[in-house]
Amino acid sequence: MITCEGLVKIYKTDEIEVVALQGLNISVAAGEMMAIIGNSGSGKSTLLNILGGLDRPSAGSVQVGEWDLLKITDEQLVQYKRNTVGFIWQNNARNLISYLSALENVETPMMLSGQYDRAYALQLLEWVGLKERIHNKLHQLSGGEQQRVAIAIALANRPQMLLADEPTGSVDTKTSDMIMDIFRKLNRELGVTIVIVTHDLSLASKVDRVIAIRDGMTSTEFVKRNPNLDAAASDEQSIQDVHEEYVVLDKAGRLQIPKAYLQALGIDTKASMEFDGETIMIRPPKKLAK
Repeated sequence: MITCEGLVKIYKTDEIEVVALQGLNISVAAGEMMAIIGNSGSGKSTLLNILGGLDRPSAGSVQVGEWDLLKITDEQLVQYKRNTVGFIWQNNARNLISYLSALENVETPMMLSGQYDRAYALQLLEWVGLKERIHNKLHQLSGGEQQRVAIAIALANRPQMLLADEPTGSVDTKTSDMIMDIFRKLNRELGVTIVIVTHDLSLASKVDRVIAIRDGMTSTEFVKRNPNLDAAASDEQSIQDVHEEYVVLDKAGRLQIPKAYLQALGIDTKASMEFDGETIMIRPPKKLAK
């Protein structure tokens, strides 16, 4: 569904140039539900904005389904955002129209794209557990209920992919678990690809695969040791307990070793490396004799 190779994003002003993505590589299969994690400023939200058609890449390649987002025209971008991708923000004000009911909010993108389907709008609200709240306005809904309306809105035009930027950042733990259950159900029953950006490692531990971004590049990847394990069973476990950590290599064979590992070994700018035929060993540089 998603293939990014050497993806670069540069923000320029008259006085400064910021490289938000520095040759990022990432691949997401169709129908997969995965998470992207990273510290503030790592580039994860920039990546999500590019995948959502909200920002343009500067260089490299980024393919989503049939769309080449580096070469897409403005007219094609409108169709892409309407039909291929659904977007959920952490801030509910960006998802919802305050003076409309829950049902009217879900119907609005359908009408704008000429695909009005009230029966499907009602079904979406039932799927997210709001069957009895369809006529409620925003001020009558809790923050968690508003976020569930936002999920229904994002799916209104039957997109192939759902992007969620910190979807549980403004709700309590119980509501967060409910939202993740909804994502799993939609992923399983509709086959929609779901990409979640989060800084919450407990949330990330509930998906099969997690990609960590550091300094605008893919650094490590976490793959669930037992994909058949019920995600709910991992609530009290860390991502390291549930997933196996891998270092990601680019096409040139370069890898990003986690900073904590390098600091533990006292490695700064250079490292000694040995290969014994089966294992690659990385050590602090050997001190040269005077």
